[in-house]
Amino acid sequence: MLDTTTVGSFPKPDYLQKARTQHSVGKLGDAELHELELQATREVIRQQEEVGLDILVHGEMERGDMTTYFAEKLVGMGISDLVRSYGNRYYRKPIVADALQRPAPMTIEMFKYAQSLTEKPVKGMLTGPYTMCDWSFNTYYESRREVVLAFARLLHDEVKDLQSAGAKYIQIDEPAISTRPEELPLAIEAMAIVTDGIRAKTISHICYGDFRTIYPLILDLPVDQLDLEFANSGYANLDIFRTPRFTKEIAFGVLDIHSHRIETVEEIVSGIKKGIDVFGVERMTIDPDCGLKTRTTEESFAKLRNMVAAVRQVKSELGLR
Repeated sequence: MLDTTTVGSFPKPDYLQKARTQHSVGKLGDAELHELELQATREVIRQQEEVGLDILVHGEMERGDMTTYFAEKLVGMGISDLVRSYGNRYYRKPIVADALQRPAPMTIEMFKYAQSLTEKPVKGMLTGPYTMCDWSFNTYYESRREVVLAFARLLHDEVKDLQSAGAKYIQIDEPAISTRPEELPLAIEAMAIVTDGIRAKTISHICYGDFRTIYPLILDLPVDQLDLEFANSGYANLDIFRTPRFTKEIAFGVLDIHSHRIETVEEIVSGIKKGIDVFGVERMTIDPDCGLKTRTTEESFAKLRNMVAAVRQVKSELGLR
């Protein structure tokens, strides 16, 4: 009850940002970059432990973008020139140009390394099949359904490998899931392939979408927990989930990751209590609305320290350990 975690990404330290730039123009080798990614991972694990989070993430120091990272490791994919994502942020959009194949595990090495640094559980982190399709160009498969299911089969193998490597929590992010509500049944079908036979707790993060268009059908998404944003809307979207009753575990977003402002303990406490009123304390995990990569390191951990303090206050008031 009321475990604390975060969604996945953390800001990269300046030395790693510079190293990635040098690597992109051939001025730094793969091995040197990898060592700096490991250093940044060590730092972010230590910082999460110092803050007091219950369930950790590895911080995604080796990833530039949540779709491009996987595209670079799959056979059958290419990468476009820069495409605008939102605001003034750009990324290189993946291209499905041939039959998709996974020649090797994509996340296991970094997961195992991060987990070796702590006795607390570290989440395995993947981008879901629907989002991989929606955020990629397709020039090979005849339909979106074929693309989504091809990704699903490959990601199922990755999830099995994460579970075998010791992951107790595996998060399969689907932020694109509300962009085409009519395709939600396809996203559900694909997730059933990804999570088939998996014993680890499965989580799907969905943020900044129109929840009214996909609720209550998202309850059919075959994962144990849905991770949703609430702080950014001022908790106004909570009413969507009152009827019908929410039947899954909920990771409840209480930090607005698009804001530089550090939420006070008191306002986070208020937000948590609003969530308890709708979801019940037994099913709630507390986290930010989304990954923290757009914030500074100082902002990220200031927000998280207040979040952990707020959870401790609520637990104390409710008599929970």
